[in-house]
Amino acid sequence: MLDAETCHAACDAKDRRFDGRFYIGVTSTGVYCRCICPARTPKRRNRTFWPSAAAAEAAGFRPCLLCRPERAPGLAPIDAPARLAAAAYARIEAGALEERGLETLAADLGVTSRHLRRVMNAQFGASPIEIAQTGRLLAARRLLNETALPITEIAFASGFRSLRRFNATMKQRYGAPPSQMRGRKAIERGETFTVSLSPRGDYAIAPILDFLRARALPGVELCTRKNYARVLKWGDALGWVEIGMGPKGLMLTLSENLAPHLRPLVANVRGAFDLDAEMMSVDAHLASDPELARDVTREPGVRVPGALDGFETAIRAVLGQQVTVAGARTLTERLVTRFGAVLERGPDGLTRAFPDAERLAQAGAAEIAAIGLPKKRAETLHRLALAAAEGKLPVARGAIAAGRAALAAIPGVGPWTIEYVALRALGDPDAYPATDIALVNALGRKGETLDHLKPWRAYAAIRLWRRAAKKGLRT
Repeated sequence: MLDAETCHAACDAKDRRFDGRFYIGVTSTGVYCRCICPARTPKRRNRTFWPSAAAAEAAGFRPCLLCRPERAPGLAPIDAPARLAAAAYARIEAGALEERGLETLAADLGVTSRHLRRVMNAQFGASPIEIAQTGRLLAARRLLNETALPITEIAFASGFRSLRRFNATMKQRYGAPPSQMRGRKAIERGETFTVSLSPRGDYAIAPILDFLRARALPGVELCTRKNYARVLKWGDALGWVEIGMGPKGLMLTLSENLAPHLRPLVANVRGAFDLDAEMMSVDAHLASDPELARDVTREPGVRVPGALDGFETAIRAVLGQQVTVAGARTLTERLVTRFGAVLERGPDGLTRAFPDAERLAQAGAAEIAAIGLPKKRAETLHRLALAAAEGKLPVARGAIAAGRAALAAIPGVGPWTIEYVALRALGDPDAYPATDIALVNALGRKGETLDHLKPWRAYAAIRLWRRAAKKGLRT
């Protein structure tokens, strides 16, 4: 927890660096706010401070309608317990408890459920169950305010098992049923809707877009210097998303059929675009290395480009083994053309989804090899697909321990692949594929593991890849 004086100072200055690190319970109004709330700053005697939205709600405060706590950035602290708690928090926000339960979540994170409960209570002042409940309620508020979905659909999309439970919980916690909590202006039901996502601190999207643009798959992805769009299959829904900067931060636009999946999609986009990173701490650590100091000074705030689909990242990593970025993209295009589902209605240039695990598992190694792959590599792809289809390949953000172990158990998946997937899909800030040819070329020497830059070697890797691309070195 931050001390009270620091919280008061951040509140008085409306300091964006502290947005999402704590919440202000206003005793005179009964609401809780972000420190950047545009409303009149409450008097010091009326302020209480809480480490999480769940803790504030457990104390009886309601979320502010102006600063919208559901839009606040998450946490990415440095010390191990806090990092564990932050990873768990992100997974819970994405609906992990509803999907697989606390025991499975703890196993994915490499700890016991008892230890996870203890860490979450110490870090956020609330249990995993309380955090999940608050996450469901805040997701429902966002859907009520920013979409035209029927209330029944919102209830289930937010993670509630019944409409009756949804109505009762909203009325108990927020003092009004969902029907009275719609936005003030009528929202027409259309083909898309847009939500805003607040980053932590200053945010530069250009380096992430540069990385994604060099690897964009025709038909699946479109990436310009201003935004990124792609076809995305989520559950049974096949739609598309677009991400770019707006006046209030990152703007996420979705096809309406993905609206029921807004809660996990928001969590995934936050991770994929690294919105919650503590870049001041990361850059200060990297700048201690003479090799990277000039890069940091010249271009501060370079974040890690993650992935919206962990299985896709694993498949593309295997396709990229021992070939250049351009060579991997060619092979992946063939895979998509042969096995990807067709998007019937979407923006120009977006026509196909990346093949899902079930489709590749059904295809078999021989059919996969027909795209021009060696037999052994096709077999590795098939094993990955089988493991994912059977629920044995946890490659969601935060499942660092379980994801690494599952990848290592698959023949044909080596250290480079594990590190690359850990960096982009699992959200491991210390992942570093040391044998990557672009990293070797950027450093000018082999065998360098950059151990002195732990626990932020993933950020070093991104900077070195960026250096290699700018210098035209082999990538």
